[in-house]
Amino acid sequence: MTIADSYKHCEAVTRERAQNFYYGIKLLPAEKRQSLCAAYAFFRYCDDISDGDLGLEQGGASRGGGAVPPLDQGREERLARWRAAVDAAGGSDSSPLLPAFHDTVAKYAIPLRYFYELIEGAKADLSKDRYETFEELYGYCYNVASTVGLVCVHIFGFDGSPEALQMAEQRGIAFQLTNILRDVAEDLELGRVYLPAEDLRRFGVSEEKLLRKEPEAGFADLVQFEVERAREYYRLSDPLLERVDAVSRPSLKAMTSIYREVLEKVSGLGKEVLHKRAALSKLEKLKLAGQTLISTLRS
Repeated sequence: MTIADSYKHCEAVTRERAQNFYYGIKLLPAEKRQSLCAAYAFFRYCDDISDGDLGLEQGGASRGGGAVPPLDQGREERLARWRAAVDAAGGSDSSPLLPAFHDTVAKYAIPLRYFYELIEGAKADLSKDRYETFEELYGYCYNVASTVGLVCVHIFGFDGSPEALQMAEQRGIAFQLTNILRDVAEDLELGRVYLPAEDLRRFGVSEEKLLRKEPEAGFADLVQFEVERAREYYRLSDPLLERVDAVSRPSLKAMTSIYREVLEKVSGLGKEVLHKRAALSKLEKLKLAGQTLISTLRS
């Protein structure tokens, strides 16, 4: 597969799968947009492997596609193969997203350790579905989301400062905390509890009743506590916008605006997050992206 065809493949995956990010990605200049699609397709494929998405076995472009190990091989082995594929000189995976991925990594000098850490986060989902403390959860959030933010700022272009990298890490934490709150009901159905056990105890919420989706008196307060924690990470990373290249600011701002709005919907739902998923309509996302583009260009 040519690099051009590989980029087209990655754009197709991103267009179909990136329910929130795509509205921000569309605001990038063509070259950066293609590269961020290549990175997103890589991230999506890792997530699909760890989730045991059966669509992977079909090798279709709509699921991240490409050659994958047969069904009788475990997800951990597939992730090991995928980790080897990060190194252009090693690995035997022939996924159509890899030419664009390797071109992007080289073009923007993206440290490979971010991708290795992301894969470690995907592996964690194979064996761990409880977190005792927020400090422990932070490490998981870093691996599955801050690494994404760190890759993105390299593609966006940034001032090269350690402060910008720290803010990219913090923005990733904010996004992942938003994801955890948005998906709490879905995760509970899978037996996963990402809310730290120390926080459950603090608000008098039992895991047993939580798994049965029986909200206790303290659950609404627990949700608001976690919402405020996520808000704080958004606030800490707000200055990141001025540290990335001007052409990338509408994209970053749109992604953040959409995720922040999802978080506010979680806040509005309160204990109902156990039964309703906080989500934005396509029209709401388009409106936010449009408003963001106009406000950023005027500033």
